[in-house]
Amino acid sequence: MTTDMKTMPGQKSVQLHARRQNAVAIGPYHVTPLYVGSAQGATIIDVDGNELIDFAGGIGMQNVGHCHPKVVQAIQEQAASSIHSCFHVMPYESYIELAEKLNEKTPGRFKKKTMFANSGAEAVENAVKIARKATGRSAVVSFERAYHGRTLMTMSLTSKVNPYKQGFGPFAPETYKLPYPYYYRATQGMLPEEVDEQILNYFEQFFLGEVAPDNVAAVIMEPVQGEGGFIVPSANFMQGVRRICDKYGIIMIADEIQTGFARTGKLFAMENYGVAADITTLSKSIAAGMPLSAITGRAELMDVPGPGQLGGTFSGSPVACAAGLAVLDVIEEENLVERAQIVGGRMMDAFRNWQDKYDIIGDVRGLGAMVAMELVTDRATKEPAKEATAKVVSECWNNGLLGLSAGIFGNVLRFLPPLVITDEQLEKGLGILEQAIATASK
Repeated sequence: MTTDMKTMPGQKSVQLHARRQNAVAIGPYHVTPLYVGSAQGATIIDVDGNELIDFAGGIGMQNVGHCHPKVVQAIQEQAASSIHSCFHVMPYESYIELAEKLNEKTPGRFKKKTMFANSGAEAVENAVKIARKATGRSAVVSFERAYHGRTLMTMSLTSKVNPYKQGFGPFAPETYKLPYPYYYRATQGMLPEEVDEQILNYFEQFFLGEVAPDNVAAVIMEPVQGEGGFIVPSANFMQGVRRICDKYGIIMIADEIQTGFARTGKLFAMENYGVAADITTLSKSIAAGMPLSAITGRAELMDVPGPGQLGGTFSGSPVACAAGLAVLDVIEEENLVERAQIVGGRMMDAFRNWQDKYDIIGDVRGLGAMVAMELVTDRATKEPAKEATAKVVSECWNNGLLGLSAGIFGNVLRFLPPLVITDEQLEKGLGILEQAIATASK
C-alpha cells in the first residue's frame, strides 16, 4: 500500500459496523471503522483486505507482535491439554513457573511473590487490597493525569474525567491525587529539577492539609504516564517519591501495565530510574493478547492476605500463563529490550526532525519505544491542538497506519509499535505519519 491510497471501509467492514451498532453498546469505543481480519507481527489486515502498519499495538498489548509463532504454538498446545481447571480448585505448573520468572525479573533485590488476575484494573485493585491489608491504613494516593482502569477503585484513582469518570460517581473514598511532573507545561523558565523539587516539597504540605501520612497505605504511579500523554518523569523525581514512601512507611506501587515487557528499553520501566517499587502491577503485553495480569511484590506484603482473600475464577488460566511464558522467551531470544531502544531512537529522531519543520509539534518525548508528540496551535501559548490531533489519527488509518491519541487535552499522538516491527515497516509508517502531520499543519 502506498501513502496516496486511501484505506476506506470496505463492504465487509461496513456490514460489520452496522451489526455492531445494532448489537453492541456504544460505550466500548474504537478508533477506526475498520474490522480486523488477521494480524501478524506489526501489520493488520482488515476483513476487506486492506493492510495497515500497527503503531498502536493494541494500546501497548503487542510488544512481541501479533500472533507470534512461539506464542501461538504455546497457546495451541496448552488448549489441547487443559484450558482451565481454576487454580483455586486444582492448580497447575504454568502458574507457578510464570510467577517464579516474574519474581526473578521484576525490579527489587528482595524476595518476591506473585499472584495473577485477568486485567490491568484487576491487578491495581488487588495491589490496593494488599497494601491496605498489610499496612492497616485506608488512603491511596495517585497522580494528576493518571490512568489506572475503569473499575470503581481504579476509576477513582484515574484523573481524566471525560470519558472515564463522567456520570459514574460517587467514587471510592480515601483516594487522593498529587501533581506529577509535566516539564513541557511547567511554569515558564522552570528547570526540570525545580519542578521536581516543587512537587516533592508539596508532599509534606499535602500530608498536613489533605491526609495524614500514617493513614496512607500506598502511593501508586505510572513510571511513564500512558493515557496522560506519555509524560516521562526524571529519575530524581522517582527517587524522591521512593524516599518519601520510605520515610512514612507507605507502600510504593508501580503501575507497569503499559510500560512493562521491554517497551521502554528496559524489561520494566522502573529500571530506567534505579528505583524498585514494593508492589508492581503488570498486564497488557504480559501474554501477547491473552487476558492476564500480575501483581508481583515483596513476599512479606503479598502473604498478608490469607487463603481465599485474593483470586478469581479465571485468574491466571493455563492458556494465558503458557502465553506469558512464551512472551518472556521471545523477549530474550529476539533481544526486544535492545530492539525497543533502536525503534524508539529512530522514531524520536524523526519526530525531532519534524519539529523543526512543522510548528504544530510543540513537544517530543518518550522512553524507549513508548514515544509521543504533543500538538499545539501556538508554540508560545501551547494551546492544545485537539482537532488537528484527531485529524492526524484519521489521516493515518486512512493511509494504512494505526496510531492513537492521548493526553488530558486530547492533543498528544502516542505510539506503541510492536517491537518486532521491521525497519522497512517502521520507515513506511513514519512516511505515512509525516504526511498526515503535514496535512494537519495546513
